[in-house]
Amino acid sequence: MNNQYFKTPPVVQNLLIANCVVYLAVTLIPAVGHFCAQYLYLWWLDTSFAPPFHSYQFLTYMFMHGGFGHLFSNMFALWMFGRTLEYELGSKRFLTYYLVCGVGAALIQVGLASLLGEQIVLIGASGAVMGLLLAFGVMYPNNMIYIIPLPFPIKAKWFVVGYAVLEIALGWSGAGTGVAHFAHVGGMLWGLGLLLWWRKRGKIFF
Repeated sequence: MNNQYFKTPPVVQNLLIANCVVYLAVTLIPAVGHFCAQYLYLWWLDTSFAPPFHSYQFLTYMFMHGGFGHLFSNMFALWMFGRTLEYELGSKRFLTYYLVCGVGAALIQVGLASLLGEQIVLIGASGAVMGLLLAFGVMYPNNMIYIIPLPFPIKAKWFVVGYAVLEIALGWSGAGTGVAHFAHVGGMLWGLGLLLWWRKRGKIFF
């Protein structure tokens, strides 16, 4: 029996550890929480009292989370889909993919906020995780997955399509204030673009 499914490859494992350690530090040590809020969140605010924007925040925001539920949902999805993808893509390419999706998600959300004159504070690994979901649906389209609360399994490709449509609809309608729906869509779009580019160069096949 192949026990690979039950093992967590190194990049996924280290991402899980890093996110959980940061969350615990922010939660348990007020000074750390204040520092992270000031310098590691992605601030896009046009006010005199807002913390300064730094370009590195497009990376660090992915390791910040707004609560245990936020952290758990992202880390569970990272563990669920990331293991298979890291074994398929290799650790180096997987990490590149994850980071590109996360940074790309933030670029999309900030770009739209700038066009619409909105002000945002962005945190969480959701954009990168949505890129993983997209990759799983593209590379394993007919795999059946169980999604709570659905009482039946659904093919990965249809789940990805449905989730993308839902995120676009929620973002367009403005529903779910405080949730960066277009960052989720952005993570998927950047992920799809990177996968297609790799396939064109013969690096991956699907």
